[in-house]
Amino acid sequence: MQGFLSGNSHEIEAVTLDLSVGGARFDCDIEVYPGKVIRVRLIIPGVEEPLSIEAARVQWVEEGTFGVSFQNVRPAELDELEQLIDECEEAEGSGHA
Repeated sequence: MQGFLSGNSHEIEAVTLDLSVGGARFDCDIEVYPGKVIRVRLIIPGVEEPLSIEAARVQWVEEGTFGVSFQNVRPAELDELEQLIDECEEAEGSGHA
């Protein structure tokens, strides 16, 4: 899944490797370190507006990938996130990705 991450004043494209309601793992060239808070925008196929998580705290960094935990997710965003995860799980279970 395509995403965009903002650290300071610029936004960079990222690939979402893992996603849960509590956080995500990204493959991206942005320079981050544990404790840094970034903004995450996830591009959801078939949805006009990206899903925005205003605060995601970097938990770990490892060779081009890193994990974040979502902070203070608004209820509407949480609903969208849960629906997206459900759809991805259904697609995986049916053999369609």
